[in-house]
Amino acid sequence: MSALFSAALAASTEAAAGQHYPQGTLYVVATPIGNLADISLRAVHLLGLVDAIACEDTRHTQSMLRAYGIDKSAGQLIAVHQHNESQAANAVIDQLRQGRRLAYVSDAGTPGISDPGARLVAAVHAAGLRAVPLPGPSSVTTLLSVAGIADDAPGGFVFVGFLPSKSQEREVAVQALANEPRAAVLLEAPHRIEALAQALAVLGERRITVGRELTKQFEEITTVQADQLPAWLAHDSNRLRGEFALVVHPALTAVSDGPDTRVLLLLLEHLPLRTAVKLAADITGEPRNALYQAALDIRQEK
Repeated sequence: MSALFSAALAASTEAAAGQHYPQGTLYVVATPIGNLADISLRAVHLLGLVDAIACEDTRHTQSMLRAYGIDKSAGQLIAVHQHNESQAANAVIDQLRQGRRLAYVSDAGTPGISDPGARLVAAVHAAGLRAVPLPGPSSVTTLLSVAGIADDAPGGFVFVGFLPSKSQEREVAVQALANEPRAAVLLEAPHRIEALAQALAVLGERRITVGRELTKQFEEITTVQADQLPAWLAHDSNRLRGEFALVVHPALTAVSDGPDTRVLLLLLEHLPLRTAVKLAADITGEPRNALYQAALDIRQEK
C-alpha cells in the first residue's frame, strides 16, 4: 500500500462502515480518471468489503487496489470487458444469486459511459437483482464543470462519446453536431485526435473546450474556435498525448429585438386584434404577450 493512502483507508472505514450494503447486489463503482486521490471514501470501503470485483482489466484494477491498501486475490477479480461482457455477466449473476456482494469498475471513471458496464447492469436488472451506484469521477462532468456553457446552453447538453473512426461516417456525425442546438460532449484517444480536429474544423467559429489528461500532472484545458483546433494541436507535440474530452459549445444565436411579426401583420388585415394575436402565437411560437404589444403598436402607427 502507498503510505499516502493509509490514512484514507482508515478514514473510509470510519466514514462508511456503518452504512448498509445489501448482499446479492452489484455495486457500480466510479474510480479516478487519473488522480488516485479522487476516489471516494465509500468506494474505498466498498471495494475492500465486496466478495469479488468485476473489472475491465484485472491487472490495472489490482494495481489500483494495492495503492489503496486493499487486498484481493487474483481469484476475486473477474474480467468483464467489451469483448466478453454479455457472457461474463452470467458468472457475475451466479455469484449474486448466492448472496455475494460484487463490485464493477472500469479502468477509469464511471462504468457504462463509453466504458463497459451497461450490458452487465442490464443483465443484472433482467435477472431481478439489484445494482447500486457509487458516484464519483467522470471526464464528462469534469470538463463540463469548467467549460462555462450554462448561460449559452439553456437546453443542457448531450453526451456523444467517441465519433466513428471511418472518415465518411465521422463527417456525417459532425454534420449532426452542426445542427445540434445543445452543447455536445465528445471523447477521443490520442492516436485519433488530429483526425477529429480536422473533422470538427468545419464548425468554423463554434467554440470547443478541450480537456487533455484531466486530473493528471500535465492536465491542459483550453477553449478555441473549431477552425483553430488543428493549429492548436500542431503548435505543441505534447498536445497529442493523453486522453481527450471535448465540449462543443452551442452555436451562438442572434439576439432578437422582438417577435417576428410577419404572420401577425397578415392576420391583422383580416381578423380582430385578439384573434390575430392568438393565431400568430399558435403558428409562430412567439410569446403571446409580445405579439399583443406588437399588435397594439401596429394599430397605433396606422
